[in-house]
Amino acid sequence: MLRGLIAGGWLCLSLAAAAAPLLGSAAACRRYDGLPGTQAAAQGWVPGGRFIMGADDAYPEEAPAREVQLKGFWMDRHEVSNAQFARFVRATGYRTLAERGLDGRHYPDVPARLRQPGSMVFIMPSRLDPDQVNWWHFVPGANWRQPEGPGSSWRGRENHPVVHIAREDAMAYARWAGRSLPTEAEFEYAARGAVASRFPWGDSLQRQGRQMANTWQGPFPFKNNTEDGFAATAPVGCFAANGYGLFDLIGNVWEWTADDWSTPLPAATAQPALNLEAALSLQARGRQLGTIKGGSFLCSPLYCQRYRPSARHAQELSLGSSHIGFRTVAHAPGPAGP
Repeated sequence: MLRGLIAGGWLCLSLAAAAAPLLGSAAACRRYDGLPGTQAAAQGWVPGGRFIMGADDAYPEEAPAREVQLKGFWMDRHEVSNAQFARFVRATGYRTLAERGLDGRHYPDVPARLRQPGSMVFIMPSRLDPDQVNWWHFVPGANWRQPEGPGSSWRGRENHPVVHIAREDAMAYARWAGRSLPTEAEFEYAARGAVASRFPWGDSLQRQGRQMANTWQGPFPFKNNTEDGFAATAPVGCFAANGYGLFDLIGNVWEWTADDWSTPLPAATAQPALNLEAALSLQARGRQLGTIKGGSFLCSPLYCQRYRPSARHAQELSLGSSHIGFRTVAHAPGPAGP
């Protein structure tokens, strides 16, 4: 079992939960417009303390378990929504990397068709190909506005987490909001929710027979039984908040952190990633890797058990996907971010 030591902040828990927006159920999140109206609704206070970061009994990259001490910080209660990101774009005219495409001067080994604007989209396969991970596809024109590619739209999903976000896009939003991306330690500490169990609600993905986060149920990648109510992204805040009044730090979408990936990759993963030709491999992209946390709706007990607070994953900085978003933090009290 994962074990953690968390100290400090217990007095604030009931206050944090009381200040949370009226979310925490499928009915409430579907009514939400994706725009928190007050500082209390937008941000939750995570009091400083000590905790055991990482794990010695899970994936190798989570080790070693070690004690970390953090100062308190404010964190967005939920992932940045499409509505919030659209407001940023309207205010600044910003275009994401998926909308711009890759600059051939910086990626000379990437074929032109893969430097064009587009992003990675999960498409459920009909069968497994033994030679490739065949559920990820580079789709020209896929971006936050068109999550599945041309013909799709974020409209009607204003309260869903924004996706197809490269780390530079997340950082641009954070700067505009006067905030920053969480460090990996901050994300993990907040995700634990002031408890030492495997998940913020206990040691099982379920509680009293109910799914507690948006993950994958069923034989991955062929069938999602949607026992949690969602086949892909869920609106933010559909599941209960943790002890800090924060939503969806487990499942729904992976989230960028501020930290680069520093753990050596096994030899097998140093080969072309996702098998989208050598051009989309870690090697062709210069091994520019960041760290994402939290897992996503694609994480399954049969394939990816990275929906735990200690879990982590490497991600190419220039490559977004249909299951990667972000949230922001601040380190001093202040007015709510956008």
